[in-house]
Amino acid sequence: MSKIVLFASGSGTNVENIVRYFQSHSEVEITFVFTNKKEARVLDRCKELEVSAAYLSKEALKSTAFLDMLQQLNPDLIVLAGYLLKIPQPWIAAFQERIINIHPALLPKFGGKGMYGAHVHEAVIAAGEKESGITIHYVNEHYDEGAIIAQYAVEVSPQDTPSSLAEKIHGLEHAYYPKVIEKLLTHAD
Repeated sequence: MSKIVLFASGSGTNVENIVRYFQSHSEVEITFVFTNKKEARVLDRCKELEVSAAYLSKEALKSTAFLDMLQQLNPDLIVLAGYLLKIPQPWIAAFQERIINIHPALLPKFGGKGMYGAHVHEAVIAAGEKESGITIHYVNEHYDEGAIIAQYAVEVSPQDTPSSLAEKIHGLEHAYYPKVIEKLLTHAD
């Protein structure tokens, strides 16, 4: 059985989508969901979905005790689904090529520190880009610079606002993130 640990910082729509996708897969277990925000909606979603979840402070997440616990969970994949903190170097070393992230733009454009959510969509529109999309990538020690696993694009129309572009991007995230996770877990081509 493959095990996944998820990390999120916000409402958890991607977490919910991933959990629902894998509920019908008896060979994949969502072991735990962690968040760095006490009031994150993802905690309520996990309760409704009957998935174990917990809030951990930034300090707790960076601790050796947490890394030890994460290693005991022994996930096949650590999936960042709207998680906004930089992943500590010891995690990257311990889970080489097993931590993935989804970014709401076509990297290497519009990535890096501070480039998340509406900030990305505003920058894409301000730059006059004709397309945007999502990038699923491995996590390394730099924001949004890990090896790219997959990218999917949508057209940016002249009428798009950051909000309408965000809706298009969420559609891509929900359609493709679980499938890419599944492919990585099954090592399919």
